[in-house]
Amino acid sequence: MDFSERVFCGRLNAEAAGKSVLLAGWVDALRDHGGLLFAHLRDRSGIVQVVFNPETADAEVCRLANSLRAEYCVSVRGKVCRRLEGTENPHIETGQIEVMVTELTVLAESEALPFAISEKAMLAGAEAAAADNVSEDLRLQYRYLDIRRPSMRDNLIARHRIFHCVRQFLDERGFLEIETPALTASTPEGARDYLVPSRVHPGNFYALPQSPQLFKQLLMIGGMERYFQLARCFRDEDLRPNRQPEFTQLDLEASFIDEGFIYGLIEELVARIFAVGGIELPRPFPRMTYNEAMDATGSDKPDLRFGMRFVDVTDVFKTTKYSIFRQILQRGGCIKGINVKGQSERLSKNVLQNEYAKEIVPSFGAKGMTWMRAAGGGLESNIVQFFSEAEQAGLRERFGVADGDVLLLIADPSYEVVTSALGQLRLHVAERLGLIPENSFAPVWVTEFPLFEATAEGGVTSKHHPFTAPDRSDFDPENIEDLLSLRSRAYDLVMNGEELGGGSIRISDRTLQRKIFKALGLSERDTQERFGFFLRAFDFGAPPHGGLALGMDRTVSMILRTPSIREVIAFPKNRSAGCPLTGAPSQVKREQLAELGLLNLGGAESLAGDGRQENIVDRVSWVSRIGFKDDERQGLAQVLRQAEGLAADVERVAGDEAPVRTVAPVVNRTRPGEVAKRCPLAEDGELLKSAPSVKGNLFKVASVL
Repeated sequence: MDFSERVFCGRLNAEAAGKSVLLAGWVDALRDHGGLLFAHLRDRSGIVQVVFNPETADAEVCRLANSLRAEYCVSVRGKVCRRLEGTENPHIETGQIEVMVTELTVLAESEALPFAISEKAMLAGAEAAAADNVSEDLRLQYRYLDIRRPSMRDNLIARHRIFHCVRQFLDERGFLEIETPALTASTPEGARDYLVPSRVHPGNFYALPQSPQLFKQLLMIGGMERYFQLARCFRDEDLRPNRQPEFTQLDLEASFIDEGFIYGLIEELVARIFAVGGIELPRPFPRMTYNEAMDATGSDKPDLRFGMRFVDVTDVFKTTKYSIFRQILQRGGCIKGINVKGQSERLSKNVLQNEYAKEIVPSFGAKGMTWMRAAGGGLESNIVQFFSEAEQAGLRERFGVADGDVLLLIADPSYEVVTSALGQLRLHVAERLGLIPENSFAPVWVTEFPLFEATAEGGVTSKHHPFTAPDRSDFDPENIEDLLSLRSRAYDLVMNGEELGGGSIRISDRTLQRKIFKALGLSERDTQERFGFFLRAFDFGAPPHGGLALGMDRTVSMILRTPSIREVIAFPKNRSAGCPLTGAPSQVKREQLAELGLLNLGGAESLAGDGRQENIVDRVSWVSRIGFKDDERQGLAQVLRQAEGLAADVERVAGDEAPVRTVAPVVNRTRPGEVAKRCPLAEDGELLKSAPSVKGNLFKVASVL
């Protein structure tokens, strides 16, 4: 069949009335009116109604039309006609017209569908059809059907247009799109690498890139000056709604620039791509330092769509007689709070005391919460009588209190606990009470991050990556306190509490870069093994440079307001990093493993602890992870040898008989009484008083895995 005359369904309009057209696509829905058969024909551009009428189509066409089912792939030829007044369909863009079919060809039949695909109602006033409420894994298993749905199709088309806008914008500003390798060396960038074994170099591995970081810096040293790439990146990390093991980021780098260049460039770019989705962003974007963000919202990804910024009232209670606050302040703690304006009627005493103070806030990591409601020009709560008139007046002034407001305070010896718990509480209350404006967008630059974070081992690790420039170079790489005081020339673009991207001005001085590696505890040998090729390039005149990476899946998802980035990716992985469509990851044949030298990789090497198997005391020490002193070993060895002898005697006597599992009678051990009741110490909190950490009413322990 010659499709050169084909017209797209969604491009037909009233001006085409009277013309003969050739259409092709899939049957979206059918409606049989006895002698007349109506069908929605769908292609990538949209939907148009086609009509099979015995008065305009011959008997064979009508007979074939009666055999059609949903998702049959067909082509039709017919005449475009205006619909009769009152029969127009506002649910589709071509609802003013229909096509009277004269020819029909079934190109391919379809089996029964695993879920509904049609999303458009055929009649004016009827409810729009929608896909069944099916599991996401089933949708991903039949993703080729899922992307036929107009909503998924529109998402992918919008993604294409946003990507096209990015390329066009950066091209106008002199950026070159350059590809970097997908098979590279493994480098420590924060997440686990996906490794690819090499057949040519047995026992050695490539790594899929977590980002093109090193290569884009090498491009700057290579004189490209302005580079970008819509790069595929890979990270073996736990999934969330906004994470995928493979994802796309806009990666860019430029030479001879500073932070101001990046801010201006990215703000204009982001404003343009949001405009593709009909969203106008305010400019310039505000900026907050990392410390300001943590102090005001408890997060380095602040959501600024609503108020409720933190207010510090530590000094208001510096002479308080309220024992809980006094003890916390004596331990160097702080007290912060938020004002939930005008929500007193929606936050009852029961909700504040029994839900938030006793359950929700403890689940955020704090010991508890203090609350007060404003009414009659004063403050009300179950503990307000412990506060002096001066303290109450200080609170009303500091928070700008009006009747109907609710104050929520958290006090703790740890500043981090206060800001973290209050930040989570701020978001929880805003979402619960619907205080976040719909369809609003609040971009913000977060700047001046700490360069390093402390590790449990007493050292430091990079907050971003080891190539980020510090705010000063006169630091001692062996002084931990000095290192933790360093700020970085890094910046994150945050929108509505989500990090869309981040970057930094890079280190361009080889001496400073080596100094950073030394601060991270890397020896000269480690540095050469991991980054030797990279540092060597710095010996040949590296320009000052910086850049940014923007998560495109996350950005497109925000522009299109989808609940997950999986809705804007053609073939995503599921929540378990698997692909229901292809079955990946899957096992491979032993022959493939053998060819890659993986069957006995490291087989000749002894495992840790193998050398301790010969000596019985060493073996018990290794298995139990318990060390024994020299004066304990002889006695323990004697006991263990006796135990081995006894076991041998039992085995000899038992012969083929089944071993006795226990010599004690089986007895159920339960608490006395028949009525379940909580321990009195749990009721008054005494049971958990000395717990280092509490979550809800439970003793919180450190994570094992």
